[in-house]
Amino acid sequence: MKHISIKIFYIILIISNLACAKKEKNNHQKVFRFNQHNAITSLDPAFTRSQANIWVVNQVFNSLLQLDDSLNIKPCVAKRYEISTDGLTYTFHLHQNIRFHEDPCFKDVKTRSLVASDVKFSFERIIDSKVSSPGSWVFKGKIAAENPFQAPNDSTFILKLAAPFRPMLGILTMQYCSILPREAVDFYGKELRSHPVGTGPFKFKKWLEGQGVFLTKNEAYFEKDEQGNALPYLDAVKVSCIPERKTAFLELIVNKLDYLFGLEAAYVNELITPYGELVPAQRERLNFTKAPYLNTEYIGINMEQKTTPLAQKKIRQAMNFAIDRKKMLKALRNSVGKPATGGFTPMGLPSFDATATKGYTYQPDKARLLLEEAGFPNGKGLSEISLNTSNDYADICTFLAHEWSKIGIKVNIDILEAATLREMMTKGQATFFRASWIADYPDAESFLGVFYGKNPAPPNYTRFKNATFDALYENALLENDDQKRYAIYHQMDNILLEEAPVIFLFYDEVASFTPKYVSGLSKNAMNLLTVKKVKYEK
Repeated sequence: MKHISIKIFYIILIISNLACAKKEKNNHQKVFRFNQHNAITSLDPAFTRSQANIWVVNQVFNSLLQLDDSLNIKPCVAKRYEISTDGLTYTFHLHQNIRFHEDPCFKDVKTRSLVASDVKFSFERIIDSKVSSPGSWVFKGKIAAENPFQAPNDSTFILKLAAPFRPMLGILTMQYCSILPREAVDFYGKELRSHPVGTGPFKFKKWLEGQGVFLTKNEAYFEKDEQGNALPYLDAVKVSCIPERKTAFLELIVNKLDYLFGLEAAYVNELITPYGELVPAQRERLNFTKAPYLNTEYIGINMEQKTTPLAQKKIRQAMNFAIDRKKMLKALRNSVGKPATGGFTPMGLPSFDATATKGYTYQPDKARLLLEEAGFPNGKGLSEISLNTSNDYADICTFLAHEWSKIGIKVNIDILEAATLREMMTKGQATFFRASWIADYPDAESFLGVFYGKNPAPPNYTRFKNATFDALYENALLENDDQKRYAIYHQMDNILLEEAPVIFLFYDEVASFTPKYVSGLSKNAMNLLTVKKVKYEK
């Protein structure tokens, strides 16, 4: 069996499982099945640090606000909100028809309506040191010192900030900020991790650790679709926990999964071409989607180290111009991802504007000219540079080294354990290193804060300090008008493009696959799975 190609293997599986798969589809017509290859560790919103936890919690709970597929902030539990002119007070007016899932924690009444005091309780729980939530950072240093969370009546919640911070709206869409009842916390205690009680479109049924999570439809869910139809459309959600991605791929092929995301070398060529298109053999049975993912891949430069050639701006700029990013993505990622030619802030954010931030394209002649202007024609006299990376990204770094060698810059690849590399980056011991930055919330501040001079490492691994950049960053936090704030963000990105504290590589994308009979799946740059509008075509 080990000598059989993966293509032949899954053809055998298709033939042997065709009748069974067809029967399963008919029997589970309204059960959406997806896999999490990483372990699900908790269904308590206070511990939604990993994607595996986030995706399940997102189906079970609601927050004050939510994101649409364009990452615009929309009402959810809050039907509307206002921000005071000084940017310090956020007032949320809540829906009054939202009920928690029926659960033994409510004793004889079985359930009750969500009220503003539930929001207050949920947020206070996040910052409670006894809970030790990894999400406590979402409010740290941002909320007022006294009475930051207020519930003057059942339908009004007030959030008080210590200083204006407009990205707070995006933070409130995070799963850490999900709303849960005090009764569930008191009733289940530490076992809340496996007994979630929320208001979301699906309610918890069962969790077999290491095997799967099962959710059923919340018949009393408050949201409707655009035509006034009740959500969700499906009857249930089944989350499997298959750690091997190749096995999950085979499950998709035989109609035992309804969603597959991400790519692996073991099967990538069985699904998409080098040009980033679905292979012809799968076009009749699968849908393929590439969507922006708020992750910028880059090579960082320690700006505090002044004895390295990288201390010269023209050399940093030359290295940016020397890279054929399109060729790199085609050769190494089957064209999944977009060249980072618009700054550090990635595609997919509402503020992204490639016309306002024109970055580096492939111009090897310009790269050579910059090297000559720096005093190193064709790299003559330039010492070798060492690039630190982990084994997972050795192929990308090898490609980059080859590109730089064409203009005379010699780069040695130093492969380290990922944990060792992170430690070196944090301590400032890495001069030149591969890194990436993924958004926690949908605002460019999440990316531009990486270079704020007053921030330590992390996030400021490059030790970048620029007075103009820092002043713009601080001004952006005070600006409540989105378009004006976006214009400030563009100025900041242009400073990064000019100073080049990083080598800009690519903006990531999520590749996802569904059978033809699945529609309505959300596609957003936060890579947040939302199932409430998924349909099965009859």
